[in-house]
Amino acid sequence: MTYFDFELTHCPVELSLDIINRKWVLQIICDMFFGKTRFSEFQEERPELSNKALSRSLRFMEEQGLIEKVVDEYFLTEKGKSLNKLIYDLVEFTLDNNSEYYEDETVIKAKEGFKKQLLG
Repeated sequence: MTYFDFELTHCPVELSLDIINRKWVLQIICDMFFGKTRFSEFQEERPELSNKALSRSLRFMEEQGLIEKVVDEYFLTEKGKSLNKLIYDLVEFTLDNNSEYYEDETVIKAKEGFKKQLLG
């Protein structure tokens, strides 16, 4: 990759997308920012998320250093927590650019809610 006056052996955007683009990863991380920590909690609002798929996703996230398991609960690591700005930017982009799905008042409330949980 030669966009600069030096060469990168791997595109940073592609490397990040390889991690967060895995099925369920961003949804689980968002759940964790909103306080969910247990296996069953991640499935509560996602009946299509099987035990096998959830186990695989959690294992992948552990291997990537995004989460850690302590007894029966999962917690974001510092690396996982560092995704907060990216997730908020995605939320903000989506809310600002999909007005056919959201009313103005909903956009304002959603931005406030996500900002509180993700950015503190």
